[in-house]
Amino acid sequence: VAVAYAMQFAGFENNPKTMYAAGDMPFYGLGSYHGVGLQLLNDEIGLFSHKRLGVQYAYKRSLFGGRLGIGVEANILSEGFDGSKVELPENDTDPAIPKSDVTGTGVDLGVGLYYTHKNWYVGVSGLHLNSPTVELGETNELEVPASFYLTGGYNIRLRNPFLTIHTSALGRTDGVVWRADVTGRLKYTHEKKMMYAGVSYSPTNSVTVLIGGNFHGIHLGYSYEIYTTAINVGNGSHELFVGYQTDLNLFKKGKNLHKSVRLL
Repeated sequence: VAVAYAMQFAGFENNPKTMYAAGDMPFYGLGSYHGVGLQLLNDEIGLFSHKRLGVQYAYKRSLFGGRLGIGVEANILSEGFDGSKVELPENDTDPAIPKSDVTGTGVDLGVGLYYTHKNWYVGVSGLHLNSPTVELGETNELEVPASFYLTGGYNIRLRNPFLTIHTSALGRTDGVVWRADVTGRLKYTHEKKMMYAGVSYSPTNSVTVLIGGNFHGIHLGYSYEIYTTAINVGNGSHELFVGYQTDLNLFKKGKNLHKSVRLL
């Protein structure tokens, strides 16, 4: 189970806010590993709102000395626009701008592949593959474009057995704009305790500092994104993450250790 809350462009009026909650569980059956998950996303950006409720399924198998995971998800989207808060001249009669609170729903599909081998991993995924169109009222519609992601990383082991350096890269695009992030984290692990601190860099966009840890199954994390544009440092983006993780063994001993379905 995980819960995250992000507040972007702090200090600005109507700044974006995001709340994310998810739960997932693996299981072993029919000679294979599987995972199921449930997620809820609530985005507020100015007068727009975006909600997503989805279910996930993943299948995992051994391949070439590593592990391959194949995942699919289906979501119900809810898009909204609060036209009652739009400030327009009294004689403005443009029908394209709603004058009331309008909402619409649609179905959203996604798929992903993830391969891990010893100290490295690579993954590719696509969201909104069906490019759903959501009708907002009678005269407006919102098309959600497909987005594609590519990620990879390598874990560097140090002489100190408790310390490792985790490097990763993530790129994403919707065919119009793109963003890339490169991250490095120093991670300390001893018995059931874990702590980390790191920095992430997005060219032409921002620098993010992050810190967190795992204590007795409870994961706490915080990050602050500092924009590299002319925006004031105090107007960056905060994100707070709280999660809980534990070992589950519902079928066979050693066959069903818990791991996030998003990492299968």
